Amino acid sequence: MGSYSKYNNCYKDTFTLCALNGLTSFVAGFAVFPVLGFMSHELGVDISTVAESGPGLAFIAYPRAVSMMPLPQLWAVFFFIMTILLGLDSEFVCLEGLVTAISDMFPSLFLIGHRRKLLLLIMCGVSFVIGLFMLTEGGLYVCLLFDYYACSGIPFMIFAILECVCVGWIYGADRYYDNIKEMIGYYPSSLMKYCWKFITPCLCVGTLIFSLVKFTPLKYNNTYEYPWWGFAIGMVLALSSVLLTPLWIIYRMAVTPGTLRQRLKTLCTPAFDLHPEPEHSIDIGDLMLSY
Repeated sequence: MGSYSKYNNCYKDTFTLCALNGLTSFVAGFAVFPVLGFMSHELGVDISTVAESGPGLAFIAYPRAVSMMPLPQLWAVFFFIMTILLGLDSEFVCLEGLVTAISDMFPSLFLIGHRRKLLLLIMCGVSFVIGLFMLTEGGLYVCLLFDYYACSGIPFMIFAILECVCVGWIYGADRYYDNIKEMIGYYPSSLMKYCWKFITPCLCVGTLIFSLVKFTPLKYNNTYEYPWWGFAIGMVLALSSVLLTPLWIIYRMAVTPGTLRQRLKTLCTPAFDLHPEPEHSIDIGDLMLSY
């Protein structure tokens, strides 16, 4: 989505978005936990046993709670309209991000005529077909499988670590620092460079290690344990995104001309039209690294 961004104060936007995201989660708690407390009181059970987080909370527990309230039809309409709007909003970002990445990689193929719209239509069609499996009688099990493995924190943490390495060390924290100054007109706090290079990667690595240590196979409602082939499908879903990065690196190394060292230098050197040259840099061997 950054391909369409005009120059703006991205430094301020970063803090604004983080604050809004945190406050939204905080405010959402006022809508969720009173409902869970209401169900706990009506059913006479402990609140921890009412429902779990995830699709079960949104599509089972919450609608059941709405049906117990006064004017249940009205609240049900409001709830499902909100759910549809949230889903559409998320789809805009996910689909546009994927289509933009593919179009930018192959501009001669998808940025001609209506091909980009056709690509978007194909993506929507494939997503629609996959979504049909989640509308069957056992669709919630499929939905949880995708949510737990394909969209879990472990793949996200791996990509976050790779982004930190690319921005902080390959592209260079100084170059990125100069880019921000070029956009907002002044240099942000120098602490940001240390965050990009050291603090954020270390936190992500620590979180990834903790997630791997605490990882347990998926269970539905803490009762149904998925069979071995369900776990295998989940691993395939997780690796389908994680393995794309090393496979692409191997492919680029194979098609780039030159010796192994020259290929590595070429692939680790940012394009000159993407950045201003940093004020301080050192040449270690043939590889240019910023400091």
